[in-house]
Amino acid sequence: MDIRNDFPMLKKGIIYFDNGATTFKPQMVIDSIVDYYSNYCANAHRGDYNISLKTDMMYENARKKVKDFINAKYVEEIVFTSGATESLNMIAKSYFSNILSDGDEVLLTKAEHASNILPWFSIKEKKDIDIKYMELNENYELTIESVISSITDKTRVISIAHVTNVVGDVRPIKKICEIAHKKNILVVVDGSQSVPHMSVDVQDLDCDFLVFSGHKMCGPTGIGVLYAKKEYLEEFVPYNLGGGMNANFLNNGEVEYKSLPHRLEAGTPNISGAIGLGVAIDYLTGLNMDMIREYELKLKKYLVKKLKENKNIEIYNETTDSGIIAFNIKNVFSQDTAIYLNDYNICVRAGNHCAKILKDEINIKNTCRISLYFYNTKEELDKLISVLSNCDDLYNQII
Repeated sequence: MDIRNDFPMLKKGIIYFDNGATTFKPQMVIDSIVDYYSNYCANAHRGDYNISLKTDMMYENARKKVKDFINAKYVEEIVFTSGATESLNMIAKSYFSNILSDGDEVLLTKAEHASNILPWFSIKEKKDIDIKYMELNENYELTIESVISSITDKTRVISIAHVTNVVGDVRPIKKICEIAHKKNILVVVDGSQSVPHMSVDVQDLDCDFLVFSGHKMCGPTGIGVLYAKKEYLEEFVPYNLGGGMNANFLNNGEVEYKSLPHRLEAGTPNISGAIGLGVAIDYLTGLNMDMIREYELKLKKYLVKKLKENKNIEIYNETTDSGIIAFNIKNVFSQDTAIYLNDYNICVRAGNHCAKILKDEINIKNTCRISLYFYNTKEELDKLISVLSNCDDLYNQII
C-alpha cells in the first residue's frame, strides 16, 4: 500500500516541499485526536472517574513512547511543552539562568534558529555572560576542529542544532559531547530537524538536553518535548506556576512541588497533542527511521544532481547530509520564486527561515528552501525540476 494514501493533505493536488516548517499528518494521528475529543474527553491527572483515568493512561503512555523513541533512561526525563521553542526557553530560563555567572561563555553558531539564540540573549540582558559563535567552514558546516578551537576555560555550555534548518548539516553531536564533557561543559541539542528524520539515541549521544516539536514529525501542532538528564532536570526552577505542578501550598507562601516531570507541566496540558504525538511515533517507528533517512538522502542526491544542470540555479548546501536544499534562482528574489512555484501548486519556503544571522556566513539574506520527507517522490522532484527549468516564464511572470 502506498503510504501517501495515509495522508489526507497529499490528496489535495499539491506538491509539498516545506517539511522543515511542518509536516502533514497521517489519518491515524488525526483519528486519535478525534477519538480523544469524541470518546474520553477529560482532563489529565485531575479526576477519579473512568474517562479521566483513561486520559491519564493515554497521556502518560505517550510520554513512555517518547522516552523509548529517543532512548531516554527514565520516563521522568521527558517533559511535554508546546514545542521546541518553549523547550529551549525553559532550558535557558529554568536552568541556565540560575547557574551561569558573569564571565561564563555560551557557544552557538550563526546557523542556529532564533529559538536557540534569543533565549541566550535574554540571559545576557541580566548577567554579563559572553555569547560566542563557533566558526563554520566553507560549506557552512560546524566541524570538530572549530568546536575544539572555540572552547576556553570559561565555556559552560554549547547549544546547537543537531541538523540546521537552512544549511542542513548534520553535526557530530556524540563527539562534541565527548569533548565538552571532558571539560565539564554541558551540551544542549536542538533536535527539531533531526528527530523526525533519523534515529536519535540520547544515551548514545550523551547529550545533556534535547528538544524537538511534534508537528515536524507527523504529530499535531502545539506539542513538543524537552529531554534533560534527570540530574539536571531536578535543578529546573519552574517558571510556569499553577495547577497540576504543586502537591500543596499554604497561605504563608510555603509551596511543595510535585515530582518530575509534572512540576514542569503547570495547567491543563495539551492532552490531545501528546496523544497524537504518541501515535505519530507509532507511525514513524513502523516505517523505520533508518529507512526514512536513507530514502530522503536518495531523493536529495537526485534533486541536487538535476538542479545543478540548470545554470540559473545556485545551491548553497549541496554537500550536506540531510534532506534540506537551500537555493536561489540567479537575479530572482526568493519570495518571487516561491510565488512562481505556487502557481504550479508546489510549496517551498522562502526567506531567512528564522536564522537571521546566517546571512553573515552565506552573504545572502533570503533563500528558497526545499525540505524533503519520506512521502515525497521522485515524480514530484521531476515536476519541480521541469517548472524551474522554464526560467523565461518565471521572469515574464515577475515582470
